[in-house]
Amino acid sequence: METYAGDPTASSFQATKSSLMETFFQSHSYQIEHTNVLVRRALMDNIDWSYRLIGIRGPRGVGRTSFLLQYAKENFQPRLRQCLFVNMNSFYFQGRRLVDFAGNFVKSGGQVLLIDQAFKIPSWREQLIECYEKYPYLRIVYSTTSVRGGENDHTELNSISRQYWLHGFSFREYVNLQTGENFRAYNLKELLEDHRTIAKQIRAKVNPMEHFLQYIHHGYYPFFLEGRNFTEALLKAMNMMIEVDILFIKQIELKYLEKIKKLLYLLAISDSPAPNVSKLADEIGTSRATVMNYLKYLEEARLINLIYKEGESFPKKPAAVLLHNTNLIYSIYSPNVSEQQIMETFFVNSLWRHYTVNKGKRDGIYRINSNVDICVCDRYKRVKTDPNTVLARYNCDLGRADNEIPLWLFGFLF
Repeated sequence: METYAGDPTASSFQATKSSLMETFFQSHSYQIEHTNVLVRRALMDNIDWSYRLIGIRGPRGVGRTSFLLQYAKENFQPRLRQCLFVNMNSFYFQGRRLVDFAGNFVKSGGQVLLIDQAFKIPSWREQLIECYEKYPYLRIVYSTTSVRGGENDHTELNSISRQYWLHGFSFREYVNLQTGENFRAYNLKELLEDHRTIAKQIRAKVNPMEHFLQYIHHGYYPFFLEGRNFTEALLKAMNMMIEVDILFIKQIELKYLEKIKKLLYLLAISDSPAPNVSKLADEIGTSRATVMNYLKYLEEARLINLIYKEGESFPKKPAAVLLHNTNLIYSIYSPNVSEQQIMETFFVNSLWRHYTVNKGKRDGIYRINSNVDICVCDRYKRVKTDPNTVLARYNCDLGRADNEIPLWLFGFLF
């Protein structure tokens, strides 16, 4: 198309091109202004922000976007334009290279680029590497899902980036939020050696049992802070974990979506954590090997936890399958799930990220780090176990013996 001097089409094109960064900066300023995160996540202080390339990994729903915006709000004045938050859901990045956008940002004086949902753009790992090599004075912080799509084989990205994990709220974080206290996290050794003193110090300030059932129901995900229907928000996030994070990243055809969702539902309503893989395969109409792959994908999405016997791992059949956290149990509505199974789900979720959790020799018993056996059991249940076995008692606020620890206290491990 021919254009002439003064042609409004030509001038508007130039104006659009020149105002590109202005539009993104305006969006950044608006989001920072309207970011009001009530809880400052502990991860914020555990990251070495001096690294030039930082990845924030985590499942959908735990607050990755809010985390990036909170970092920008705490450390950069929007008017100085040193930092810019961009979401890869923007249609602008369809057919345009992130590398070129980063170059425009650097030319405008930018120093820190926050990239939300980096996995949404093609060849995102290669583009991050190119940005790292091409702009040595640019720092990039990107967020991505917990579902893996080749990172294990992408040694170059792993070698130049530092990756951190963002999880849902621990029971400790939930109590701190609800009470205004600032209880610290403990390690397992401290709980095993001095749980009565620790529990008494906490109980002197709050009654943890007043908050425990609320946490079990809705305390893991930040949705309860947002003034909207918690269950509806969580169900939406769960569907997105499967429909986008699993199908998109694992490159699974849409026709298999129903099978994966049905598998998750069958696991949720099962009255036993021990999976019958052959029966599950029959019920969803697929092979046993495919069920095993689906289980691994659901685990990566942080929808379930796979517990193996000591010395075993995937692709062997897990000894038990539990939902990743107790909030998921209530959102799916699992009428057959017992109180015992709910409490075991809480226990495993409290330990899996920092400790190796294996199935013990008997139901309800878990072997931690290959040297500690812990039995999850009701306060009133008589348990015949080895005297060295630790009892994690629910429905109690204080252990009655040296080897009896109240279950809620394991929620203070992170």
